[in-house]
Amino acid sequence: MSVTVRFLGSGDAFNARARCHASYLVSSPTTSLLLDCGPAALLAMKRDELPVDLIDAVCLSHLHGDHFAGLPFFFLTWIFDAPRQRPLTIVGPPGTEARVRDLYRAMYRDLSERPMPFPVHYAEVTDGTRTTLGSAELLAFAVPHQLTEVSLGYRLTLDGKVVLYSGDTGWTEALVTQSRDTDLFICECCFFETRVDFHLDYPRIVEQRARLGCRRLVLSHLGREVLARRDEIQEELAFDGLIVEV
Repeated sequence: MSVTVRFLGSGDAFNARARCHASYLVSSPTTSLLLDCGPAALLAMKRDELPVDLIDAVCLSHLHGDHFAGLPFFFLTWIFDAPRQRPLTIVGPPGTEARVRDLYRAMYRDLSERPMPFPVHYAEVTDGTRTTLGSAELLAFAVPHQLTEVSLGYRLTLDGKVVLYSGDTGWTEALVTQSRDTDLFICECCFFETRVDFHLDYPRIVEQRARLGCRRLVLSHLGREVLARRDEIQEELAFDGLIVEV
């Protein structure tokens, strides 16, 4: 079966070169889910003329605003603009339910006090947790990005295809382990000159590229350093609206 990955947003937290925040729609004929839900994810779906009722689940890698702050706009849409009745599952690290509820309350206080017209199920996961979402199986693995809260990458198996998503991360051997025999690896690449322990830079990815076992590598969550030197980059760079048939 065909699995399609749409890059709704390929930018970093600062919307480098006017790119939307991180969000990736992974779809098959049986299941569709979002990997992260940046603030402009709904805008991007409308830009690409995608029906918002496609989404069965939202999988959050971590709870920084550029990765989950789009959820209240989907709630609003599913209440008023495109009424939803079927359940929604939100997967994320420990604390996800409380943070999503707090964000919704901060943005739409009166509305947040009403019951949702559709069921919302939360699945809080950590390193090694497997979650079934329709025909998809999601494996969470810990990545180094925050000091006190959990950040996750996801290995997603859907209709016989395997997509790996790094989330935001510094270098970790888990990327080598989890990338084996994957069809697509969506890997963050914030920096070029700058090297830190909590994000990836292009030279470090080049150093480790031969060890990654993915069939296709696409760099995303791109920062200004990377985009300023894109002519020097050999690996594939994402752009908003990119469609990958897996």
